[in-house]
Amino acid sequence: MYQLKSLEQALKDFFGYDSFRPGQRKIIEEALQNRDLLIIMPTGGGKSLCFQLPALLKPGLTIVVSPLISLMQDQVDTLIDNGVGATFLNSTLSIPELRHRESLILSGKIKLLYVAPERLVSQKFSLFLERIFHEIGINSFAIDEAHCISQWGHDFRPEYRQMRQIRDKYPSIPIFALTATATKRVQQDIIDQLTLNNPGIHISSFNRPNLYYEVQEKEHNTYKQLLKVIRQQKNRSGIIYCLSRDSVDEIASKLQKNKIKALPYHAGMTHEERALNQNRFIRDDVQIMVATVAFGMGIDKPDVRFVIHYDLPRNLESYYQESGRAGRDGESANCILFFGYNDRRKIEFLINQKENPNEKLIANQQLRQVVEYAEGSECRRTIQLNYFGERFPGNCQNCDNCIDPKPIEDWTIEAQKFLSCVARCQERFGMIHLINVLRGTKNKKIEKYGHHLLSTYGIGSKVTTEQWKMLVRSLLHQGLVDESNDGYRVLKLNKYSWEILTKKREVKIAVNRTTIDRIIGEYNPKMAEIELLLEKLIRLRKNIADQNSVAPYVIFSDSSLKIMAQIKPQTQEDFAKISGVNDYKLQQYGHRFVSEIRDFCQQQKPPEPLPKTTEMKTLQYYQQDLSIEEIAQKRGLKTNTIIDHLANLIEMKQPINLDKLVIPVKQQIIIQAIKVVGEKSLKTLKEYLGKNYSYDEIKLVRAWCQREK
Repeated sequence: MYQLKSLEQALKDFFGYDSFRPGQRKIIEEALQNRDLLIIMPTGGGKSLCFQLPALLKPGLTIVVSPLISLMQDQVDTLIDNGVGATFLNSTLSIPELRHRESLILSGKIKLLYVAPERLVSQKFSLFLERIFHEIGINSFAIDEAHCISQWGHDFRPEYRQMRQIRDKYPSIPIFALTATATKRVQQDIIDQLTLNNPGIHISSFNRPNLYYEVQEKEHNTYKQLLKVIRQQKNRSGIIYCLSRDSVDEIASKLQKNKIKALPYHAGMTHEERALNQNRFIRDDVQIMVATVAFGMGIDKPDVRFVIHYDLPRNLESYYQESGRAGRDGESANCILFFGYNDRRKIEFLINQKENPNEKLIANQQLRQVVEYAEGSECRRTIQLNYFGERFPGNCQNCDNCIDPKPIEDWTIEAQKFLSCVARCQERFGMIHLINVLRGTKNKKIEKYGHHLLSTYGIGSKVTTEQWKMLVRSLLHQGLVDESNDGYRVLKLNKYSWEILTKKREVKIAVNRTTIDRIIGEYNPKMAEIELLLEKLIRLRKNIADQNSVAPYVIFSDSSLKIMAQIKPQTQEDFAKISGVNDYKLQQYGHRFVSEIRDFCQQQKPPEPLPKTTEMKTLQYYQQDLSIEEIAQKRGLKTNTIIDHLANLIEMKQPINLDKLVIPVKQQIIIQAIKVVGEKSLKTLKEYLGKNYSYDEIKLVRAWCQREK
């Protein structure tokens, strides 16, 4: 039995981390008090730890309900690699393997058991559950992806509704419901459906500060636009979401022809094909997964560095979930949405196929919200978080609208006119009708309700319809007016609306939307030495992962590798201090990583100091019109050392003719690149310029730029 010294010590012992993420400690304390919990924490926020650590500290077994086989596999692999007794029971197992795992469970060697909701409520498993309860005890049920239980959620699954049976059968065992997103309606539905008893409700901020959000207007050749974005990401893992299966197959095929490792994933493929492609993506055998929304919820891959929506998503909640599959490890990642009005028509067509009128209303409202997000001039986070009922002040400095802001104007008077019209129309109408009243439009609906007789009729005729729409979108995004969620989008005044009407609050909005040519995937590397070591550690991790048939991130996260590359621990004792290293991982992998770091550090020892006149000697040979290779041969040095000498000489305004070293056309392009991405990182410049520009050329031109300052 583990002797608990402190929760922080248990965290380090079991998972290798030194401190909890925001909100985790309080949740774990309540879990240890056997309280029902509703935990809403964004992807990458550390939800799993909130039930995994209590499972290891309490007697008995924790039953984890997980909707997808791949998700079970990922979490169990990661737990086992931390030395934790965990397993899953699902349809992939043979009868002998199933019996073996059941015996391990009943012998008390397993602390976390993962099952699908269908298995949990099946009659056969119910009998096995009874044995577990009486022989070793059940300490809790953890319901992952709990939003699936609600018909108001974005991924409703009817089988989740049956799980209230476990409360009826085991009323004394606490239930933890966990999800990344849930509106207030979904939260209440989860509580009601699982009959949670006075649950502790923990709602973390939905903000993912490490994610960069951008909307790009679709160009005529959208694939070429996509290719440009992918190449800027280099070889980092990414997901591309498409609306149709045909688009998935087409784009995956084109990427393969362009020598980019990409695979398709959609419901039209066989189960075996999907499983194989998903596994290759998780193992880093391929860079990109091109997929419909059938792909993603079961993915626990933390190092996805970008998510691109090639087509418009159907609603903001889905977009938040799908884009949120990037950067689960907390490291920076990019979320790019391609927006074209043809996408809107495609989705409208699909919506019109629905038979239920109420479902059509809701779907159309959700579509309009996505379009308004794409068209919005405000901080992308402000718009997203407002959707979940969370106010965000804006200016996140990690979205296109904040990095390249539009001009801000005071529209208080226009806002007062609009809100006054909402009030005079008795808060019973939507945006278009209200704009028509303000602009003095003549139509039957306005005359029917007598709105042509209102004092606000025609007072906004000098403001265009599009400008009014821009204002209303901004009022909604900033939470300055409310909107009904019944599909009719009726506008309602709130306390902020009345503050505007009574001149206690100003309204400022971003205007003049422009197309922004932003370089995405911008990478800010540390020193070149750290980057080089990090690449070596990534390769070592991949080799170890392949030998153990697990995903690379199961061995160590990207974050842990980055810390190793920065700190360079060269003893087992120092290696044990790295975040993500516990005793089990230290024993399993410590010697190989420490050995790799030692070898690297030995190779990086600085050479014997050169005489102060070394650059002048290079200059003398240069003035004899010798080539760089000839100078290197004469001096017994490497060519890159000679390049360094020449770069230093250029910066010191020595007589070096740059035109002989770099053709003028290339010079101008490199100078422009420096203006865009800065001069600090050669690697960033090289990534931006592409394969036609060498590090030597970039280094020499950069030296000239530094001289001219």
